[in-house]
Amino acid sequence: MTTTLITNIRSLVTNDPALGDGPLGLVEDAALVLDGETVAWAGPAAQAPAADHRVDAGGRAVLPGFVDSHSHLVFAGDRTAEFNARMSGRPYEAGGIRTTVAATRAATDAELSANVARFMREALRQGTTTFETKSGYGLTVEDEARALRIAAEHTDEVTYLGAHIVSPDHAGDPAAYVDLVTGPMLDACAPYARWVDVFCEKGAFDGDQARAVLTAGMARGLLPRIHANQLSYGPGVQLAVELDAASADHCTHLTDADVDALASGNTVATLLPGAEFSTRAAWPDARRLLDAGVTVALSTDCNPGSSFTSSVPFCIALAVRDMGMTPDEAVWSATAGGAAALRRTDVGRLAPGTRADLTVLDAPSHVHLAYRPGVPLVAEVWRRGVRVV
Repeated sequence: MTTTLITNIRSLVTNDPALGDGPLGLVEDAALVLDGETVAWAGPAAQAPAADHRVDAGGRAVLPGFVDSHSHLVFAGDRTAEFNARMSGRPYEAGGIRTTVAATRAATDAELSANVARFMREALRQGTTTFETKSGYGLTVEDEARALRIAAEHTDEVTYLGAHIVSPDHAGDPAAYVDLVTGPMLDACAPYARWVDVFCEKGAFDGDQARAVLTAGMARGLLPRIHANQLSYGPGVQLAVELDAASADHCTHLTDADVDALASGNTVATLLPGAEFSTRAAWPDARRLLDAGVTVALSTDCNPGSSFTSSVPFCIALAVRDMGMTPDEAVWSATAGGAAALRRTDVGRLAPGTRADLTVLDAPSHVHLAYRPGVPLVAEVWRRGVRVV
């Protein structure tokens, strides 16, 4: 392996307070040394060791690659008409998922895989270097296992979400569908997944059903995460903390007890502002969570119905503008926070020993991600020590 020195970095976000200022571990006039796929050194450029190759960052900002810990990329079809109708006054309901289920079941493996690859390339161009994605648009044993097998061809962070909604095939018997999700479907899907998830919400699965889904997955060695408290108050967040789930995702409608539970546990609150933007719903109160000491992640929730964006920079801008986050907090949440939501320590930071995943901005500071919303600021992306954009 050869080493590469990236120097003339105007500002470097390391997310390691031991290396720089504040929670971002910010280093001005900085440099990085990459050794193969990992970071070997980070600090002031004037102190940088020699390396085999030298790259001039041109006075731009460098930060860890974004960690998108929540997406739904294995799908087919389009819901433009639904979005257009919703923007004309129809409220979003979880049942819209059924439209995508029908299209996904009808698609070929090659079509689904091509879609996943396309959206991941799209996200990579915007600085995302670690991707999680879920099943949830098949809702039969065969279609859910197929979705996870396809997802596993593209990422290691694969989530079994057979409990997205009650399958249309079991609309009259939700209990039978939960038995399927926790039995034969789980048996077929567990070999392809790292995580188990459930949509705990009115119109989807109640608290008892969600508990059954998560504990069954955990018994098969899958790690829990949960869609919680998106559309209404409910038991999802406190169930997540009780089961030590890595992440409770959405967290839009929270009681004081929910916030206290998150603050006292290890579960990350993953906020998904693209969903609120695309459904004109109330924003999650990130400021309330942060002030309580909750670990917060930001993710895209990329899906065809309620948040059809793959852009983490867009979500950072929304979080700063509408959710009470500072630019520093939003960037941390989209990098180190996302890593925490996946219980990863090798990504989301730029410190010796971490994976050499980084994003170079055509800007002098990470603050420009919120300061210049909608502008394509990502100039370069490096993944495992190799420039890929």
